[in-house]
Amino acid sequence: MNQYITMVLEIIYGFAILLALTKLLGKTQISQITTFDFISALVLGELVGNAIFDKEAGIIDITIVLVVWGVLMYAAEMITQKFNKSRSFLEGRPALIIHRGELIRETMAKNKLDINQMQHLLRKQNAFTVEEVEYAILETDGTMSVLKKSDYQSPTREDMKLAPQPVELPFTLIIDGGLIKDNLQELGHSKEWLMDELKKQNVHAIEDVFYAEWTPDKKLLIQDGKGLDKPVTN
Repeated sequence: MNQYITMVLEIIYGFAILLALTKLLGKTQISQITTFDFISALVLGELVGNAIFDKEAGIIDITIVLVVWGVLMYAAEMITQKFNKSRSFLEGRPALIIHRGELIRETMAKNKLDINQMQHLLRKQNAFTVEEVEYAILETDGTMSVLKKSDYQSPTREDMKLAPQPVELPFTLIIDGGLIKDNLQELGHSKEWLMDELKKQNVHAIEDVFYAEWTPDKKLLIQDGKGLDKPVTN
């Protein structure tokens, strides 16, 4: 029975210390947590859990573990606040994924970002086609900031008192030099039709295309992923 009472006391004590560390380190929104913050939180939770369930660990052991790790996290926060150059190392740097409407394949590869992940992040910013995007920046927390081309920015058609137009969902046809056959079939076109569209833009092989999408009543959008790898300042 005594071991359960000790465990409860250790949990309460660990909770109090974690709460104090949270107040000390400051508030960070979940959506703004960097990779370093995420790993630190996991390690801290693991340390507390191990200390609580270790029969040989007592209040003093838990205190030492939490205080030492808390001091390290606090020191890291202070370093990033006072020394700008340390931020890119500890927190990472934003990366320019789309520059003037062109995908930058090299930057995507560096950040382990594939086409499907990029499309998902763009859709969360209400950009359902790459054609709408002038600039896209992958932030340090894994979200994407998007600046749309002027034709797709406000004011809206409703603001201009214009008649509504039908909205078409684009079809992704090529990713990393590979044909998406299901989308091509759903679109109702053949591979020969796609090759004709590619040749109209002086592209002679599917393997040479990094990304391609088709929107009805528009030209096939082709990206070779050879945009310039440009740094983004914080």
